[in-house]
Amino acid sequence: MPRSVRRWLAGPHVAVGLILLGWLLAAAGYWGPWIPAGPAGLRVLGLDLAEYVKFIAEVRSGQIALTREYFYLPLLALSLSLSLLAHRRELRLPLWARWTLNLLAIPAALAMLPPAWTPPLLLTPEFIKQSVAMAACLVLALLSYPLLRRLPAWAATAAVIVLAILATLPPLAAFASLSPALDAIYHRSLPPGRGLWQMPLGFLLLAIGTGRALLRRRP
Repeated sequence: MPRSVRRWLAGPHVAVGLILLGWLLAAAGYWGPWIPAGPAGLRVLGLDLAEYVKFIAEVRSGQIALTREYFYLPLLALSLSLSLLAHRRELRLPLWARWTLNLLAIPAALAMLPPAWTPPLLLTPEFIKQSVAMAACLVLALLSYPLLRRLPAWAATAAVIVLAILATLPPLAAFASLSPALDAIYHRSLPPGRGLWQMPLGFLLLAIGTGRALLRRRP
């Protein structure tokens, strides 16, 4: 391979591209269909699963044991990774891009709000876990510039890798446990929706890009 090509592939712009593509794919997968039933009204997005599972009979009876908050972990990882990386000098992003990414952490966190919510509802036992997670994300989004950008590169990279693992393995395992019940509801074996591969691929690219950008050697 020519030296110029190797130098281009090792440059920071490739790592930044992987990070941005990772965020885009992770978001598209999470807001995309995980249950790809034919009619649009029967499709279930990754975003809706935390509420959807409450109405599955096997979950309500305890026959299928799962923690529904696992389906919010991709939002947690998306919001926190945006806060962690938005102002990293290693990414060499322009000012407008840094603050845009920083601000995107806020709607990612607020997507954890339950439907028809009220402030007292957020403090009930059913919703307290996601409320605490959402509050933590909002606080860290505010601390992105003054605090998180000063984290050592290895610590920020490790945090993103841990977040990527948490965002993929527990939700996918929980969804796999639902397969028999979902097949019974739809009276057929359901193929995997595109969100089931887009979201994990997005977080994988995010972790790889972060490692390349923050840990690469410099002259």
